[in-house]
Amino acid sequence: MHQIEQDLGTRLEWVAVDHFNTGHPHTHIVLRGIDDRDQNLVIAREYISRGITMRAAELVNLDLGPRTTREIIAAGQREIAQERFTAIDRRLMRSLDENGLASPWHAHPTEQSLRAGRLGTLARMGLAAEEAKGRYRLDPALEDTLRAMGRRGDIIATMDERLRARPDIVPHDYVIHDPARAAPLVGRVLVRGQTGEHHDRRYLILEATDGHTHYVDLGSAAQLDHGRDNAMVRVSATPVQLRDADRIIAEVAAANQGTYSIDRHLKYDPSATQRFAEAHVRRLEAIRRGSDAVEWSPDGSWKIAPDHLDRVLAWERDRAAKRPVEVDILSDRPLEQMVRHNGVTWLDEQCVAAKPERLQGSFGARVREALNQRRQWLIEQGLAWGEDGAARYKPNMLASLRQRELRQVAGQLSQDLGLDYAEHRGGRIEGTYRKAVQVGTGKYALIEKSREFTLVPWRPVLERQIGRQVSGIERAGTISWRFGRGRSGPEIG
Repeated sequence: MHQIEQDLGTRLEWVAVDHFNTGHPHTHIVLRGIDDRDQNLVIAREYISRGITMRAAELVNLDLGPRTTREIIAAGQREIAQERFTAIDRRLMRSLDENGLASPWHAHPTEQSLRAGRLGTLARMGLAAEEAKGRYRLDPALEDTLRAMGRRGDIIATMDERLRARPDIVPHDYVIHDPARAAPLVGRVLVRGQTGEHHDRRYLILEATDGHTHYVDLGSAAQLDHGRDNAMVRVSATPVQLRDADRIIAEVAAANQGTYSIDRHLKYDPSATQRFAEAHVRRLEAIRRGSDAVEWSPDGSWKIAPDHLDRVLAWERDRAAKRPVEVDILSDRPLEQMVRHNGVTWLDEQCVAAKPERLQGSFGARVREALNQRRQWLIEQGLAWGEDGAARYKPNMLASLRQRELRQVAGQLSQDLGLDYAEHRGGRIEGTYRKAVQVGTGKYALIEKSREFTLVPWRPVLERQIGRQVSGIERAGTISWRFGRGRSGPEIG
């Protein structure tokens, strides 16, 4: 860094950290963007892309000595057969002739040998075709193809490294999950990791019920809750599609000179409710947070472009590129703990599912064994019975298990809080919202009133109401909430 200060002619404020959390140990350096004259620190693009690397190489040479000719040649020869984009490929692409053809010819014999060898490799890979003696036409997608192959190789190496302690999992079973082509996956989380730190991309390695071990790119998923190790999860592609709300917004705006608002919506469609229109505003707010496809005005209205639907679809595609999959936690409990758990488990849902997961491979066999043990436990609990060699389940089995777990959690909370538990049986809810409580894979809101409390299904709208008075009424299984002590507060459906 002292050398960089000399090159830039200013003192620098910086911090550095060594990272060993990926397969490639590395160092991050963060510079303060102000020079020693309190002006913006400006660094030439060329210095960032090449100059810093050259300075680092000079310092390494001082410690270790310069690379010998033999080492340089050996490094180049290793690139000849690599299934990734190499420095030789870059030089070939820069030296195309007027007809767009690549040639191995070079004034330096070593470089000519490297180019000839690499062109032969590319031809065998189907990425170059010899059109004349010593003249090759490179595939237009050569760089993208080789970079994709390189990423695949890196992923396989990562899986080998992270699964080293699992000799029962062999590379033959590795699959790199492609959400655009593959069906949803169900499996157990073996590994969680991070790659491409500059973009904060994360991944999971799943042992799936299809008998394979899958590498799943989560994308920029810092906010995704993808479960603990050994959790059971479902992975599905992030949908890229327009919603009915998008079409309605475009329709209302088209009838109002490109402007949307709740008032305009209600006037355009007298049958719409306030709550229905507010849901459309929330959709617009979500789009605005992630793009410039819509524009909010201080009067509360929204400017909607004539090509609104195209813009929304582009935003959806961009969102899916950043987060290509959705991860649903089926159970935070390991498979072995589900067998005798006194609450609803993924195994129970599989028992009564019309189309249960296909179980293949060694993990599928373990799931089958766990299912058999769970069925036996359900029979012991009086929630199922055996008939003609098969298990039959009570119609209210899942509801009974859910209530068991809820009462168990409520009993522990009652001891901790010194309050009685009042089971919610529908109708009105009033009290102070204290916190969210995890019950199995579901969340419940703890509502305290006087000397008792109740637990009701949690919703995101409660997040900012901790310690505040809330009231709600349940209609058709959904609770509409009001916030504040008065009865005229805003209603959130």
